[in-house]
Parts: sequence; structure tokens; C-alpha cells
Amino acid sequence: MEETAPLAAQAPSPEHLIPERALTPEQARRRFRAGERRPTAGWCDGWTQANLIAVPSILAKDLRLFAERNPRACPVLDVGEPGATSTAIFPGDLRTDLPGYRIYREGGPVADVAEVVEHWRDDLVAFLIGCSFTFEAALMRAGVPVRHVELGVNVPMYRTAVACRPAGVLHGPLVVSMRPVPEALVATAVEVSGRYPRVHGAPVHVGDPAALGIGDLSRPDFGDPVPVRPGEVPLFWACGVTPQQAVMASGVEYAIGHLPGHMAITDLRET
Repeated sequence: MEETAPLAAQAPSPEHLIPERALTPEQARRRFRAGERRPTAGWCDGWTQANLIAVPSILAKDLRLFAERNPRACPVLDVGEPGATSTAIFPGDLRTDLPGYRIYREGGPVADVAEVVEHWRDDLVAFLIGCSFTFEAALMRAGVPVRHVELGVNVPMYRTAVACRPAGVLHGPLVVSMRPVPEALVATAVEVSGRYPRVHGAPVHVGDPAALGIGDLSRPDFGDPVPVRPGEVPLFWACGVTPQQAVMASGVEYAIGHLPGHMAITDLRET
């Protein structure tokens, strides 16, 4: 798969001195537009992050139905008009204001790129789907550690053996993200994340990864591995990379998504 180098970053500005967690969505989008390419976990406390998947308009009805039938994995926050490069909750440019994109042709990923201006088509309909990065600040405020934020890496994500409910031509497996949590804090993590149903809500599974068909936590399909320490339990949340897996499993002719872990930061408050 081709990987295109990120855009050249502009000269540093005072904005780059602001901690990522304290940035506004507009400030974060400007940094990505200038070429910054990093996972967005820990960015913009208090604001909602979203997964992007843009498909040809002929498939938009199927994707909307797929999301309705698989709401834990695909909580839709907003849908654009055909060809539109912004939405009501994302007033920036969907082609440049995320820190990374993945392009799909005939069901396969063909390129990871820093922007998609030349790749955007007039028939593409953009779906913004809630991301669990949104509730991580709330977890940490409740005393629940978030390992990938602590380590400064991307969240580990795994394809599971659990099939999503199909819709039209779309079908595929559930994808989950994993966060290890001390056993004494599992109930807290479930309760806190459950307050955020529009960004995946509570975990879909607690404990044994084999029950989801995951054989090795040290080898995620997307993102980076993180250690599960003694006394910790792996918790698995439905993940918004699921629609991208449906695009691949279904052999969709053309689509554009975010690079896993590199989210659209919206103007929607986390509450």
C-alpha cells in the first residue's frame, strides 16, 4: 500500500505551545491542515471526536442502514451532502483537517495520505461516527488510567470474530478498541463510558479476548500494542473503524476514511 509523506509543516506558531488537551477544535484542525500527523487520543478535552468514512452516494443508504443495525459500533453523529467537504458539526475541511487518511479501492486500502483534496469526489457522502477518544478525559477524571494516552501511542484495535448485521451490500466484522483497567476500577470504567452512547458507550466485552476471537493482544490489527499489567482486565469497546472493515469486506469500489486513531475533531461538546 502506498504511503504519501505528510504535507510540509508551516513555521511554528504560539498555538503549537498549547497542550493538545487544551486546544479548541478549530486550533487542532489548523494544526492538522498545516501538516501535523499524530493520533488524536488526549486532544481537545471536552470536545467530541469522530471517525470519518466517505462512500459514493449510491451506497449512502446502505451505510446508514448498516449504522442503524450496528449502533454500538457505528453511532452516527452527522452526515454530509453528496460532495460536501464540511458538515454542521465539522465546519472545517474534511479533506485537509484530519491528521491522516486512508483511501480504499475495490475493497482494499491503497494509500495512507496527509490530505485528500485531489482524491475527493463529487459523489462522496461523508459520515461522521462517534469515537471513544471522546470519553477518555472523563475516565481519567474518575481515576481510570488510559494506557495508550499515558504512553503517548495509538489505541490498540482488533478485528473480532463477531459479525455485524449486514445491510444492503455491506457486511463485515466488528472492530473493537482495548483499554486495560485495574480490576477494582472496571465497574467505574463501564459506568463512566456508558454515559456516552453516541461515542460507543459502555464496553461490549470485559475480560477474555478469546471470546471475541482475538488471539494475541500484543498484535493489534490497527494502532499500537499496550501492556496489560498484573491485576488489570482488558476492556473492549466497539470501534468506529468497523465501517472501514465493511468497506473492505464488501469490496466497495471507492471510499475515503480516517487513518485509524487519527480523528476528526468536531465542534460538538462531549456532553
